[in-house]
Amino acid sequence: MVKLGNFLFRYRNGLFPVFYALLFIPSPTLFENPFAAIGLGLAIALLGQSIRVATIGLEYIIRGGKDKKVYAEKLVTDGLFRHCRNPLYVGNILELLGLGVVANSLIFVAAIVPLFIFFYQAIVRAEENFLLQKFGEDFRVYMREVNRWLPNLSGLGNTLSSMRFNWRRVLLKEYNSTFIWMGAAVLASAKTLYWSSEYIPQPETKFYLITIFIILAITYGVVRYLKKSKKLVMH
Repeated sequence: MVKLGNFLFRYRNGLFPVFYALLFIPSPTLFENPFAAIGLGLAIALLGQSIRVATIGLEYIIRGGKDKKVYAEKLVTDGLFRHCRNPLYVGNILELLGLGVVANSLIFVAAIVPLFIFFYQAIVRAEENFLLQKFGEDFRVYMREVNRWLPNLSGLGNTLSSMRFNWRRVLLKEYNSTFIWMGAAVLASAKTLYWSSEYIPQPETKFYLITIFIILAITYGVVRYLKKSKKLVMH
C-alpha cells in the first residue's frame, strides 16, 4: 500500500483530469429531477470547499511534496488538523462526490468515488510512513489523538475563533483548484440538464451556464494576475 501510495503521490495531479472526464460517461441517473441532482451535488461540493478553505485559512500544510515525493518541514497539528489528520483530502473527496451527484451519474458515485477514496487511502499511508520516520513518537501521539478521516467536531468552535484566518493565503492557494472544480460543475450541470428526459432546456439555460463560466474565468484571471504581479501576497 505504501509503494502504491508513493506512486500515486508522484502522479496524483494527472489523475484529477481523468476523474473529471469520467463525470461525462453514460450512466444510469441518481435522480429523475435534474435540479435535485444539481442542488444536492453543489451543496456537497461546497461543503468540501468550505473544509478546504477553513483548513488553508487557519493553518496551511505543504502537500505538494518535494521532487514529487512525500515531504514535510514540520508536523502540523493546529487548525482543522486538530480535528482530522487529512482535512484537505476530506474536502477533495466531498468535492468529487458532489460533482458526481451534479452529473447525476450513478456509476461515478457508486464506482469512481470509491476508487478515488482508495487512491487517497494509499497516498495517506505513504505520507504516514514518511511522517513516522521523520517525527517518530510525536506523530504516533498525534495518530492516537486525531482520526485519519472522520472529523471530531468537539472544540471546533474554539479552534475557529481562536486562530487568525488568512484570506490572502486561501485566495493564492485555492484559486486554481476552485476554478477547476467549479468549471467542471458548470459542465456537469449542462450534461445533467441536456441529457435529462424530464427537463426540456429553455433558451436562457445556455445563457446562464455560459455567463457563470465566464464569471468564473474572469475571477480566475484577476486572482492569477494579482498573484503573478505580486500585488496579492500572503502577508
